[in-house]
Amino acid sequence: MDSCSKTAFDSSSPFDCLIFDLDDTLYSSKLGIAEALRKNIDDFLVEKCGFPESKASSLRSELFKTYGSSLAGLRALGYDIDADDYHSFVHGRLPYDLIKQDPQLRILLRSIPQRKIICTNSDRVHAIKVLKRLGIEDCFDQIICFETMNPNLSKSTRPDEFPVLLKPAMDAMKIALMAADVDPRRTLFLDDNVKNVAAGKTIGLRTVLVGKTVKSKEADYVVENVHNLAQVVPEIWVGGAGGVDERINRSKSDMDAVLATTSVGA
Repeated sequence: MDSCSKTAFDSSSPFDCLIFDLDDTLYSSKLGIAEALRKNIDDFLVEKCGFPESKASSLRSELFKTYGSSLAGLRALGYDIDADDYHSFVHGRLPYDLIKQDPQLRILLRSIPQRKIICTNSDRVHAIKVLKRLGIEDCFDQIICFETMNPNLSKSTRPDEFPVLLKPAMDAMKIALMAADVDPRRTLFLDDNVKNVAAGKTIGLRTVLVGKTVKSKEADYVVENVHNLAQVVPEIWVGGAGGVDERINRSKSDMDAVLATTSVGA
């Protein structure tokens, strides 16, 4: 993907790359997407796997706790669940209309000169839909997703042949790091999940916990909202004439010019 970044990279920054989680990191966890996803997973367990409706919610929670996701748990238990079918069901029914374009987020991303990468446990189709809804699909150089971390799953001859790998599993983190081709010591990793952040820290990444107000030992930084990144981690933009404020103001001017020549809703 072509980056929408317009600024020149400043080698005095301690970061060469920023890796962003997607859901509940680039948009608010309060939108209702996560709740809808849980409901869809419950429906999948009932409609596709035949579990009693009264047991679906508790089973989902147990599968997540034990295996990291319902899909991973079902396959580990021997259910021959096709990953594409699963994602189509649980993501395809999401109320994507709740996710609105975020011009301020776009301005922020445009002001970041380094490589920017998405790293999500979700499938690529979902990732692209969310990025388009936010209006930032052209702001990232790469998407690391479910398919990236599970390249052999479609070749399996039995459900438990290849365990489903997802953050925060260390094998998944290593695959993501290899796909990104970055030096973890010069890479900033942003995620809303404490376990994911802890895994990132373990593998050597600099970490930002998003959506919280209290710093944890797993995170180098904490931001209540991704929009506050410039205030909390100004080192991203270190150096250069005017520093971060000028970079963001210049990006805002660029965005104003784009909006002035673009039809509403285009």
